[in-house]
Amino acid sequence: MLAVLSDTHSRDSPRLEGRTETAVEGADLVIHAGDLMTADVLDAFEVRCDLQAVYGNNDPPAVRDRLPADRVVEWAGLRVFVVHGHEHGETELSMAGRQAGADLIVVGHSHEPAFRDGVVPVCNPGSHADPRWHRPAHAELEWDDDAGLARGRLVEPAGETFERFTVEPRPVDGGENGG
Repeated sequence: MLAVLSDTHSRDSPRLEGRTETAVEGADLVIHAGDLMTADVLDAFEVRCDLQAVYGNNDPPAVRDRLPADRVVEWAGLRVFVVHGHEHGETELSMAGRQAGADLIVVGHSHEPAFRDGVVPVCNPGSHADPRWHRPAHAELEWDDDAGLARGRLVEPAGETFERFTVEPRPVDGGENGG
């Protein structure tokens, strides 16, 4: 399983509880789209899981010096472009995802959990710990070998799944699909 989080906004701990904690501890890989807030929180995540993270606009130099602004993560059959999103409008985000050859873009910043299908689908896991005026959430993806795609869901820490989605690998240019 791939667990996707963003916007922890904590000074001392990852603030994991309920289904979010279970997902992080059971994940093969955890992606975090930034705004961890301190090196202590980054350290705590790294101790608990295999973490691939980027920094956000609220992360201090102690975090920014250890993480990139964006990255590409390979997981199961997908190529995932990860960025916090504070410097990207919708068009720039889509262009960056296409340029990276991504099958999925993971973005944070707004704290609003959402999945948008498109040329390159976009998943914002929201914030499990600081949802502000949105519901607290994270995303989980499971690879389905039989279907050749990832089945995803947005989940509250209390365990309620409130949105389901699928992500398919994009055809490789020049392959049998014509590229």
